[in-house]
Amino acid sequence: MAEHIKFKTDRLLHGGDYNPEQWLAYPEILEKDIELFKKAGINVVTMGMFSWSALEPEEGKYNLEWLSEIVERLYRNGIYTILGTPSGARPKWLAEKYPQVLRVDGQRRRDLFGGRHNHCYTSPAYREKVWQIDKLLGEEIGNHPGVILLHISNEFGGECHCPLCQEAFRQWLKEKYGTIEELNRRWNTIFWSHTYQSFDQVESPSPRGESMLHALNLDWKRFVTHQTADFAEKEKEALQAGGCYKPVTLNFMDDFDGLNYRKFKDVIDVASWDSYPEWHRKPEKITAVETAMQHDFMRSLLKKPFLLMESSPSSTNWQDVSKLRKPGVIQAAALQAVAHGSDSALYFQMRQSRGASEKFHGAVIDHYGGADTRVFREVSETGKALELLREVVGTQVSSSAAVVYDTENRWALLDSQGPRNIGMPYRETSQKMYGAVRRQGLNTDVIDMEDSLEGYKIALIPMPYLFRAGFEEKVSRFVEQGGIAIMTFWSGVADDTDSCFLGGTPWKLMDVFGLRSMEIDGLYEGEFNGAVPVQGNSLGLNRKYSCKNLCELVKVSDAEVLMEYEKDFYQGMPVLTCKKYGKGKAYYVCADMEQEFYTDVLDRIVRQENLEVPLKTIPEGIEVCTRESSEWIYTFVQNFNHQPAKISIEENMERWFGGDEDDGIPEYGTAVYRKRK
Repeated sequence: MAEHIKFKTDRLLHGGDYNPEQWLAYPEILEKDIELFKKAGINVVTMGMFSWSALEPEEGKYNLEWLSEIVERLYRNGIYTILGTPSGARPKWLAEKYPQVLRVDGQRRRDLFGGRHNHCYTSPAYREKVWQIDKLLGEEIGNHPGVILLHISNEFGGECHCPLCQEAFRQWLKEKYGTIEELNRRWNTIFWSHTYQSFDQVESPSPRGESMLHALNLDWKRFVTHQTADFAEKEKEALQAGGCYKPVTLNFMDDFDGLNYRKFKDVIDVASWDSYPEWHRKPEKITAVETAMQHDFMRSLLKKPFLLMESSPSSTNWQDVSKLRKPGVIQAAALQAVAHGSDSALYFQMRQSRGASEKFHGAVIDHYGGADTRVFREVSETGKALELLREVVGTQVSSSAAVVYDTENRWALLDSQGPRNIGMPYRETSQKMYGAVRRQGLNTDVIDMEDSLEGYKIALIPMPYLFRAGFEEKVSRFVEQGGIAIMTFWSGVADDTDSCFLGGTPWKLMDVFGLRSMEIDGLYEGEFNGAVPVQGNSLGLNRKYSCKNLCELVKVSDAEVLMEYEKDFYQGMPVLTCKKYGKGKAYYVCADMEQEFYTDVLDRIVRQENLEVPLKTIPEGIEVCTRESSEWIYTFVQNFNHQPAKISIEENMERWFGGDEDDGIPEYGTAVYRKRK
């Protein structure tokens, strides 16, 4: 692993994306913006991501002075800069002179100029032009004392199927497999007589060609991740070639499955992401849990504080419905990020654009341009709250639970052509398991199969269809040494080239869980089964739960059956089992169960195992997180219900921020308690 450059801030960062290149013809705008920023408690802005045509209007003719001047003026006014590289949106002259930079789609058609990430990560021409401008930014601006962080590109994503990428893909495969014979063996190309005679014959997946060779599909996605991460690494090297060695980040996206973000760990020094939940579409308590899981995913990448890089202070312009954030949600969303380990609450965008795609995207400063708006007032109040919470900067999140949410497994699972081709509920199952453990107030990491399970007390493993190399050994060792593993249906079916294991599943964990999978039944839309408790079960479960989508039929060897199917030909077969293995316990969930099932099961396991929780009772719709310094434990309590909530706290916890002892925590409100270690 590469050595990371430590990112340190002495305050919770508050600000967001600022695009002054749109206002260079209006110098009075910048003056007014600085005034408004200071009123709103803004202490940092992100600049440069979409500035390439203003920084290099013609090839080799650079104009960085305007950006340098703005960085300096902001700095003199107490506002820092996160400096972005402009590779996410290239100028038109570049595409015209070097057409190879434009992507080729799966149909083998080259794109026209336009959009944002319409560029080939393999193109030598594109890499060279990016290197040149990044190096110059590092030389001219990167070491300014006002620049505290380097922001590489913007929301990496997409893929290219051009001849350059095809050749790079073949070379990548050669390095991975060594010989074409080994590739044929691992990919099972004998199926349908698709055996390759040489690496030169391999093509990326295409709707016009090969798309049913699952190992090819999986390795192509891995290659796209590799090539994108390599491109990002070269951007980092270009900035350093310019003499700038400040910390680096990439802004990741919400539950994005186009890239395996964990492969970027060596590129970044601090993780960051762009959060745009659809508030008010579902009950807020559900949206809050879904968003919380993404916060924890991002924090878990490096196991240290992350940054909320973008969020909407109002509405978006790209969701199906551009819903306004209701009063209080701006601050609730910002403090939720902080509660889960963020050292920032940043917005997109600071000033609303006048034209083009994002002219109606919400902003701190709207087209009116004044301070007397609801959004500006709430952003200002959030700034004050972040200043009051300044003490939590840099504090850590210590997690006793982990959810194994693996991108490569997700790729393979959704491509498996198995029992349900209209939707495999991987994300949904993961969120239900995550939501259940978070109801207990347990800090939870969201990790993948390459991560260690050591140090956790509970590991939740939803639908691990694909076992990456050595994962079964990690699970076995975790349980044997005293851990509680909860694994679900469709587990340990295939290896890391998506070839099915022979000899029974879950592969090499049948002894640990005390069972063997026999069959799995896909249920039609609107079809349900039920799970009924076995009398006298060790968890004391006493009610029926519903299940849908998938029902796995297992043969138990030496596990306790806690719940059974209610009906169909598999009535009476196991739905929930438990086996004591070594010092720990291994639970197996055989069906796609409802949320209440996971909530009740986790509640009983936590109590039975006497696991330490921050609060003894946590009402529904209340989120509890803790952050720790060397001296203090900070407990964040947030209310995502539509009525005030009263919370019982420990005697040794003092109310430090928010809340009211008599009225409790209001709707969308946050209270922070602290106690000495």
